[in-house]
Amino acid sequence: MTLAEILKLAPVVPVLIIEEEAHAVPLAKALVAGGLYALEVTLRTPVALDCVRRIAGEVPEAVVGVGTVTTAAARQAAADNGARFGVSPGLIEGEGADGPLPLLPGIATATELMWGLRAGFTHFKLFPANIVGGVGALKAFASPFPQATFCPTGGVDLNNAPDYLVQPNVICVGGSWVAPRDAVQSGDWGRITALARAASRLGKTPVAVV
Repeated sequence: MTLAEILKLAPVVPVLIIEEEAHAVPLAKALVAGGLYALEVTLRTPVALDCVRRIAGEVPEAVVGVGTVTTAAARQAAADNGARFGVSPGLIEGEGADGPLPLLPGIATATELMWGLRAGFTHFKLFPANIVGGVGALKAFASPFPQATFCPTGGVDLNNAPDYLVQPNVICVGGSWVAPRDAVQSGDWGRITALARAASRLGKTPVAVV
């Protein structure tokens, strides 16, 4: 699958910090059951790559990716462990659109966006979205950079996600709210499925959230 095809699978890409390998498969199954298929497992715990490998092998409905990719070696390790895409908080020196797996690089400024476009990327993570201008930044980027498409991440939740998704240059959003730490730790997979289902129903039309 291309990166665009992966990001179009659902309006939200869950950003996951998995602390125990035993949680990986049931968490992925809960999210898929709620309609979220592209899952970003961040490289923020020692078991992250083990979790990616387990999800890739045991949850075929999921399209598992790796987040917090900050080096070329990490991009390769993600591919070697079964990841289908990678996500970076920024641009990685020497890394372009071609590589061992599709990469969604993070950008925060027009200069970074121009560097990313020159490296062959067309899809970017606006990060941290809530700090670097959010919806206003996306609107400002739209005219001079019509070829760029975004997945805003950072401070995105159920309440403000519709504001992002209605923007014509936004393909999806990334967020951690669909997998709260307490729900993962307690194994409350039903709660996570319910949160995923609500997230999967977000679309390109603003909705009232109560």
